[in-house]
Amino acid sequence: MALKEQTPKPHIEPRWPVVLAILVVLWLLAILPARVRFVPVWVPFVFGIAVLLPMAGVGITAAKARWLRVERAITLLFVVFSGGGNLVVLAFLIRAMIFRSSEISGLQLLTSGVAVWVMNVLAFSLLYWQIDRGGPGTRAGSANAWPDWLFPQEEAPAQDVPSGWRPVYVDYLYLGYSTATAFSTTDVMPLTSRAKLMMMFESTISLVTLVVVAARAINILGS
Repeated sequence: MALKEQTPKPHIEPRWPVVLAILVVLWLLAILPARVRFVPVWVPFVFGIAVLLPMAGVGITAAKARWLRVERAITLLFVVFSGGGNLVVLAFLIRAMIFRSSEISGLQLLTSGVAVWVMNVLAFSLLYWQIDRGGPGTRAGSANAWPDWLFPQEEAPAQDVPSGWRPVYVDYLYLGYSTATAFSTTDVMPLTSRAKLMMMFESTISLVTLVVVAARAINILGS
């Protein structure tokens, strides 16, 4: 009797770096001063649990395709929630600087600005991770979706790159960090219009945070 050829199972990307990023976002939202916080302190943790449950389902259950779809939808909702909240906090800080500068100290302004910058990096890294090539579920399978970014490993000689290399969350975290730091592309090149628009938006938020908020905070501390 002929043996059936088994289709290799897709390699599911480890989720622990993503979990750490989400926990950092939740922690930053929780420690924001009450005057800056835009929702009750318990709300981010509800969102966090809702995001982490599908990731656990991807790792421990057999119905991975179903959990991957749920993970994608809830992660994008979490990005909208955290990113929108980040913009609200940034707008509050700028408003406080202009109209009520005496009510917020330089140290509070600096720490809140750092929190906004870090959350900006993490939120966009999660967005890039879920958007590029159809998300981690599609990248783990055999489907070849159109890429939004071109990574240097894809143009390197075959002997310099592990066989079957695919970008994972750490690659998108580096993309988010370099975009927020350099305000431009580094070694990862955007290929689509939506990728360019997302990077422009992230760079703009980072630029406002560093140039306006952080600079003002350092000026207050130095005076």
